[in-house]
Amino acid sequence: MAANHDHAHHGDDHLDGEADFHVSFKGYAIGFILSVILTAIPFWLVMGKVLPSPKMTGFVILGFAAVQMVVHMIYFLHMNAKVEGGWSMLALLFTVALVAIMLAGSVWVMFHMNTNMMPTPDPAAMRNMP
Repeated sequence: MAANHDHAHHGDDHLDGEADFHVSFKGYAIGFILSVILTAIPFWLVMGKVLPSPKMTGFVILGFAAVQMVVHMIYFLHMNAKVEGGWSMLALLFTVALVAIMLAGSVWVMFHMNTNMMPTPDPAAMRNMP
């Protein structure tokens, strides 16, 4: 009979790490409001031509996009260091590192290919040739 009582709580022990993280309407509402704000501000910056240069506007929009990605990961994907024993956050960090290495390597290769390509002759100099 004691074995039956042990099975009454079967499966409860795997939730210990996730017990602190609860999904609620309030969390979704906060995430939604932050997402709307983080979308409306860049829209206003572009439509109102608030910043002096397009480059600065682009960098500010990229900053807002990065913050919005973090908001989505926290409030909608529920990623933090506690969920799944931290493995979801570790997988995210590995993915970010891998993408950064691939992007940096691609830019490095393209820069050096452009630098090391054989120079093309000047079109004006070619017109003067016999």
